[in-house]
Amino acid sequence: MVQYNFKRITVVPTGKEFIDIILSRTQRRTPTQVHKGYAISRLRQFYMRKVKFTQQNFHDKLTTIIEEFPRLDGIHPFYGDLLHVLYNKDHYKLALGQINTARNLIGKISKDYVKLLKYGDSLYRCKSLKVAALGRMCTVIKRVSPSLAYLEQIRQHMARLPSIDPNTRTILICGYPNVGKSSFINKITRADVDVQPYAFTTKSLFVGHTDYKYLRYQVIDTPGILDRPFEDRNIIEMCSITALAHLRAAVLFFLDVSGSCGYSIAQQAALFHSIKSLFMNKPLIIVCNKTDLQPLDGISEDDMKLVMEMKAEAMKTVIGQGGEPTDDNSVLLTMSTLTEAGVIAVKNAACDRLLDQRVEMKMKTKKLNDCLNRFHVAMPKPRDQKERPPCIPQAILEAKAKNADETTEKEKRKLERDLENENGGAGVYSASLKKLYILANDEWKVDDIPEILDGHNVADFIDPDILTRLEELEREEGVLQGLEGDDDFEMDGAELTPEEQALLAEIRKKKSLLIQEHRIKKSTAESRSTIPRKFDKNRRFTTQRMDRQLSSLGIDPSKAINRARSKSRGRKRDRSSDRSENGVDSMEVDGEQSNKKLRLRSKSVSRSRSRPPPGELIPGEGLRDTAQKKKAIGLAHSSSKKRNKDARKGESDRVIPSLKPKHLFSGKRGNGKTQRR
Repeated sequence: MVQYNFKRITVVPTGKEFIDIILSRTQRRTPTQVHKGYAISRLRQFYMRKVKFTQQNFHDKLTTIIEEFPRLDGIHPFYGDLLHVLYNKDHYKLALGQINTARNLIGKISKDYVKLLKYGDSLYRCKSLKVAALGRMCTVIKRVSPSLAYLEQIRQHMARLPSIDPNTRTILICGYPNVGKSSFINKITRADVDVQPYAFTTKSLFVGHTDYKYLRYQVIDTPGILDRPFEDRNIIEMCSITALAHLRAAVLFFLDVSGSCGYSIAQQAALFHSIKSLFMNKPLIIVCNKTDLQPLDGISEDDMKLVMEMKAEAMKTVIGQGGEPTDDNSVLLTMSTLTEAGVIAVKNAACDRLLDQRVEMKMKTKKLNDCLNRFHVAMPKPRDQKERPPCIPQAILEAKAKNADETTEKEKRKLERDLENENGGAGVYSASLKKLYILANDEWKVDDIPEILDGHNVADFIDPDILTRLEELEREEGVLQGLEGDDDFEMDGAELTPEEQALLAEIRKKKSLLIQEHRIKKSTAESRSTIPRKFDKNRRFTTQRMDRQLSSLGIDPSKAINRARSKSRGRKRDRSSDRSENGVDSMEVDGEQSNKKLRLRSKSVSRSRSRPPPGELIPGEGLRDTAQKKKAIGLAHSSSKKRNKDARKGESDRVIPSLKPKHLFSGKRGNGKTQRR
């Protein structure tokens, strides 16, 4: 079986690109340096090699183009006529002929100049001959540039042609435009042909594939054909005529009985009779489409007469030369691609007719006769009049009868789709997954699944009588509220025993003590909010008052007053004027502070007073103690050493420096030492 794959044809370059490709390859693949001091034989060989190499590259490239394009006389007639319809085979052959002529001319030019180079007497003469040879070769290619561009357009168009096998099982669909051909191929195959409500939507051949009885069938959708003379048909219609003329296929002639395609049944019948010569020796089926708009029985008598005439013609084109069909119903079929009524019947009928014809044709070939001569079918002959029926054991017969009874008694298994249709259809019926549970008892399938929370069954903590009990409690509470006359019930202690009265007095005393402690805590200065000066209009909270109160208690109030003044809230953060010479506040320099802390405080006067020393632990930093903070600071310093050594700004600095500075690695080397480099 011959396969035609036009997608593998190599791209044809333009004339300018062709020259650039060959000359650059010559420059890369051959030596490029030559000196006038070389021997003359070496100079001749150098330039002869360039001329021969260029000619060989031109020859190989042009030969590839000529051989990869198909020869119209050597391929299947279907493809030959199709290419002739699309591209005009005269122009096609002329373009390939020009390419072949250019190849021969380049060969002659190379041969002539190589002969001249053998007698070159100087470097200049040899170089001039080489330049002239390559220039004439490029001139030849420039002259065939239009042919190269034409072949490239043909190659692009041929790559888009469908891969049609002319020898396989094929179903061909034909008819007037807009009669439902593309809709039919979309229904029976996986092809996606564009369907539109206007004529000539399909402008070329489209191929789909379908399966029937484990065999693959090729379905071809052809463009619409109009009833007009052969000379007036355009390229689109000629594609259909070419397929009908050269492909051995079952032909489906589509007939629009509703007339919605824009053509009457009489016009479609005239088209049928004008191309019926193309249907000879092919299984032909007339398909009446769009029966959802107009049934076949509802057409007029004149139209019915035309349909019957077409049926009579179709009955003649059956297996053999003008034989009669075995079944009249397989010639005229009705269907609707919109409702899909009869679509599968049309496909099955076409496949059966085509298969019967191919089997009949193979039975008539000589190859089959050669095979039949090797077979011998032995037919036993009776030796007497005694009957010998087949002997089947009685146990086998009983087992067969039993199995037959069981199959009849067994009910048909209901599927989920059947249950869905019985119970309201999709969206109403909900399939139950519980019936598939494998449990010891089938009654357990409908039980509620317990809810587990924290390892406990929630159902164990649910009281089924909770509502009843709630009503009883509400009723009892209502009775109690009715009995109580006063909401503020206070126990008077008259009904209590002496022990209970003593216990009640102790409880009341304890309660009063707790209230007093809470009031004392609220009245302390720590829990009391700081009162701004603008709200202290009576000036009750002043340092003079604090001085008088502390002095009356025998306490020196100077330190407390200085501390209060230093922590007073002001709008400006002024530098303290009472700072001593060593940079330490006079209020903080006392004998109680350690020398170590004083040294830390006196190291840097410029540090902000709100910032603590480096090693001091601040609450909220996430560190355990001062030692751990110092260790973390040390690790941070050690991790930044390598980064500082590379002069990086931070961890995110990914700059790759120049490893070879130009001022160190450029210029000529001097006479001195190169140790620095």
